[in-house]
Amino acid sequence: MSETLSLLTQEHNHNYSEAYLSVIVPIYNEIESLPLLVQAIADVLKENPLSYEIICVDDGSQDGSAELLQTLAKNRDDLVAIILRRNYGQTPAMAAGFQYAKGNIIITLDGDLQNDPTDIPRLIAKLEEGYDLVSGWRKNRQDAPLTRLLPSKIANWIIGRVTGVKLHDYGCSLKAYRREVISDMNLYGELHRFLPALAYIEGAKITEIPVRHHARRYGNSKYGLGRTFRVLMDLLTIFFLKKFLTRPMHIFGLGGLILLITGLLMGSYLTFIKLVFGLSIGNRPLLILAVLLILTGIQLLISGLLAELIMRTYHESQKRPIYRIRQIVQSSNGRG
Repeated sequence: MSETLSLLTQEHNHNYSEAYLSVIVPIYNEIESLPLLVQAIADVLKENPLSYEIICVDDGSQDGSAELLQTLAKNRDDLVAIILRRNYGQTPAMAAGFQYAKGNIIITLDGDLQNDPTDIPRLIAKLEEGYDLVSGWRKNRQDAPLTRLLPSKIANWIIGRVTGVKLHDYGCSLKAYRREVISDMNLYGELHRFLPALAYIEGAKITEIPVRHHARRYGNSKYGLGRTFRVLMDLLTIFFLKKFLTRPMHIFGLGGLILLITGLLMGSYLTFIKLVFGLSIGNRPLLILAVLLILTGIQLLISGLLAELIMRTYHESQKRPIYRIRQIVQSSNGRG
């Protein structure tokens, strides 16, 4: 594996003036793990002639992790400490690391020593096979079966079905990205677990490889069943982005038309029996339902038009194209 990284370094050094590899680690109350993790990452990367930086983002720790991180950063040339003002969550912490990172390849991993830094070279080697994102798969996961493993398996199955990205382990933080993939994504909420799906929406080529996973050595897990609701809400967001990001009118308009037509048919029926048979319709629940469907249908159509305007403003204000080009090939006699 060292030979592989040496070849990669020789191949890329002439193109990259900045650090070639950025390793991003979100930190929240990991004071015991922090120095061991930083040293473990450095030991792996120093075995190869590879330019790198380690970016640790402290997400409002209250156990002294921020102070320790600052001390380590002052005494290490390869470590950058980013201290957030308060606890924002893992997604904002990773977004801060992405924004500061200089590397053309970016690695993310957790700060609790459960991910193994020795897997980093394998992720990079797989990335160089032509992939844009390589996700870790904790095949032999060392976590509690009922509170962690079972909910994770269910979540992975649901996410795969909804997003169309078939991975065994969405929750593994150990991943490798090409910088251009990260540059195309904006993170909000708790979307860090859906990074493969977001990358897939942008046209990224994705794969996964089995990685090591260790039992937690210090502290307690920051994850629990309480995150289930937030995961489901973010999953709905991802589904909408995947299906209707550039054509929101297709979902709002379809729903609006169905409700509007249904309401109008009900209203026509009630009008018919009123005028032809002289029946009273004022106390019929069907009348209330018809009015409700017509109004809801109109609101959905208006929402679709507004969503279309917002989508166009979003893309045009950022000069953001609705497509992504992977490669342009032409002969040497083509346009100069």
